[in-house]
Amino acid sequence: MSTRLDPGRDFPACLDLSAWYGDGEQRATIATTSRHVELAQVQAVYYRRPTPYLHGPAAPQHARFTAAQARFGLGGVLASLRCPYINHPWRIAAAEHKPLQLATARTAGFTIPATLITNRMADARAFADEHGPIIYKPLRMTPLDGADGQPATIWATPVNSDQLDQRVNHAAHLFQARVHKAADIRITAVGNRLFCVRIESGMLDWRQDYEKHRYVVVDPPPTITEACMAYLKHLDLRFAAFDFAVTDDGRWVFLEANPNGQWAWLQDATRLPIAPAIADLLLEGK
Repeated sequence: MSTRLDPGRDFPACLDLSAWYGDGEQRATIATTSRHVELAQVQAVYYRRPTPYLHGPAAPQHARFTAAQARFGLGGVLASLRCPYINHPWRIAAAEHKPLQLATARTAGFTIPATLITNRMADARAFADEHGPIIYKPLRMTPLDGADGQPATIWATPVNSDQLDQRVNHAAHLFQARVHKAADIRITAVGNRLFCVRIESGMLDWRQDYEKHRYVVVDPPPTITEACMAYLKHLDLRFAAFDFAVTDDGRWVFLEANPNGQWAWLQDATRLPIAPAIADLLLEGK
């Protein structure tokens, strides 16, 4: 039996939790509108971008309190399950940090672009002068509203030294040497299986428009395969979506690795069996 739930959306409105701890007793149950689950019987969990716990019409201080109780209560119970995860939420939380991604990528053997994370205008300008042309990209995608009140996204954006003013001092920023690329590569890693696709878009950030892409299934070089496996092992991940830029002379440059990245659109476009591979990995120890 499988059970699907969204902790942040469903709890506590339509999801019940009880967990007992004590001498001689440790068990937990959850109940949805259609399922009753003894958590000790759960054999695997696929953890895929649940709704944040902080939401709803409650007053902000009450919302923060109830969200924290849900996160550390329900979230803590689910995270303590002794079964395989793809991926465990605590491993995802760590691996989403770009500084850790870059440090791990370098250790694993990837080539990485020159990168600066700073809130010092002088250092940002010096970096631009040394490594330009450079780009800016957010350290984490965060919901924003544009000038028209509609949802907006900050993509990878070219910047130059003259554009770097006192606003740099107000937050942490990620600046990176721009890679002059021939194409992008997305590798979807599922356990020890790699699904590798070359993305030809002609765009600095291909995520801006999926309609213009050409997808070609390719084989990664052995050194890239080895580095992907080392990266997953180092961060205790069973899944990741690796992004690379491929230069004109064939070098693969690591950009990032999303521990909870999207993959379904690539499966639709290429017919690569990514979903079956995830299912096989979940059932591996059954």
